[in-house]
Amino acid sequence: MLPAAADFLPELQFQTSRSSGPGGQNVNKVESRVELRFRLLDSQLLTDEQKETLLQKLASRLTAESELLVVAQEDRSQLRNKETALRKFHELLSKALYKPKARKATKPSKGAVRQRLESKKKHGDKKTNRGRVDY
Repeated sequence: MLPAAADFLPELQFQTSRSSGPGGQNVNKVESRVELRFRLLDSQLLTDEQKETLLQKLASRLTAESELLVVAQEDRSQLRNKETALRKFHELLSKALYKPKARKATKPSKGAVRQRLESKKKHGDKKTNRGRVDY
């Protein structure tokens, strides 16, 4: 079970910088881009098994020091970008740690098998009857 995003706050580092994109003169003055860094191996909230899983599944998103980097710059507001970065971070962890339920193999019932074979027989007879009739 994954802890809530708020539980990770002490382990997260935030860094701001100037954002690209729309915003007029605001873009040149305000640091609205938020960069979230999470040191995966130093986490106290994750088990060793979870850390291994995350190292494998998020390998392309990790830095050389095993830091997970999440960037948000969609909004003009630094606060909203911080919230977006936290949401993205939690979604990434949730998706990477999700274990699908194992599928149990089942057999069709005898009635279903019989019904399917009867249907096939009817269909075959119908096609046979479409043949040329000799007098």
